[in-house]
Amino acid sequence: MTLWIFWLSAAAVAYAYVGYPLLLGIVGSLRRRRVRKELVTPRVSLIIAAYNEEQNIGRRLDNALSLDYPSRNLEIIVASDGSDDSTEAMVKTYAPRGVRLLSLSRRGKIHALDAAISSAGGEILAFSDANVMYDSQALRRLARNFADPEVGGAAGAKVYRIEPQSDSSSRGEDLYWSYDTWIKGMESLTGSIVSADGAIYAIRANLYRRPADTAVTDDFAISTGVIEQGYRLVFDGEARAYEAAMPAAEREFGRKVRLITRGLRGVILRRRLLNPFRYGFYSIALFSHKLLRRLVPLWLLMLFFGSALTSASGRIYWAAAVAQSSFYAIACLGYLLRRTRLGGWKCFYVPFFYCLANAAALVAMVRLLRGDHIELWRPQRHGTGT
Repeated sequence: MTLWIFWLSAAAVAYAYVGYPLLLGIVGSLRRRRVRKELVTPRVSLIIAAYNEEQNIGRRLDNALSLDYPSRNLEIIVASDGSDDSTEAMVKTYAPRGVRLLSLSRRGKIHALDAAISSAGGEILAFSDANVMYDSQALRRLARNFADPEVGGAAGAKVYRIEPQSDSSSRGEDLYWSYDTWIKGMESLTGSIVSADGAIYAIRANLYRRPADTAVTDDFAISTGVIEQGYRLVFDGEARAYEAAMPAAEREFGRKVRLITRGLRGVILRRRLLNPFRYGFYSIALFSHKLLRRLVPLWLLMLFFGSALTSASGRIYWAAAVAQSSFYAIACLGYLLRRTRLGGWKCFYVPFFYCLANAAALVAMVRLLRGDHIELWRPQRHGTGT
């Protein structure tokens, strides 16, 4: 029985990190689902949800107003979710330049986005966080994907900036996000990516449906809605947005726990999409990327205890037990060294961040099973958040 546990868990971990990318490569090379892009500039409503963003909102709006996109076709809406700092006062100073403020009561991000969408006049709804800076061509590059009638949504690439004061977890997040961006590019060739990231994505306005559950990750729920309606959700790596990586491991851990908890609730919300008879390969991608990968910490625990209990049965089990113990020991050392120059070496921060991310996923699963309902949001920035 113990041997079965060892090999089953080893196979699950191997599939999550090796098997799934290989499967994407095979299916993508066979399908080659390209997007018919054209230089079009439909009317776009850029929606920025904000809660206590006085440190970022001025730079964000300056950036939005400087985008290389026809101003007559660009509407900028800031939905303030009950901000009680100077965010709203700062946004009001941009009113003469066409920026519209929605001052809302504190109800949660999806409620704020829903209110903004209800008042938006664009054919395309573009979404952005308040601490994100778009490349000057980002909107043009997102918009060109909508020349293809099969495309219902398009996601851009988020690029992390690592601040000098950050600990080594920010390097781990940057490396992980580079991997995730590569996965999105592969997924897009199969037909659709699994979901968009809230930093930079857009959908057709007529495809927006308010999520039935507001305690889910908004970008996942909104972007997967276009797939549920039979349209493609594609990735355009040339449409870029820039964001500072979280500077401290403790805050990154808390952020991941909240995101994964809400993300797992999102998969439950969109469980219909797990039906391969209706949604084809996308269902396999969703299961592999958003569900199986979140279960990896359980498989890792089973693998560790399975190899420890069978280490006397053969060299392969003994070697597996030693390799895992060494890896976790190096991860602990990486945590201790996270604020030092030595901690910036890949051999330390990669195991450290890998364990941090999987520990966060494990905590998120416990919170989900406990019935935690996270609806209000508190953005994790350099000087704010808990």
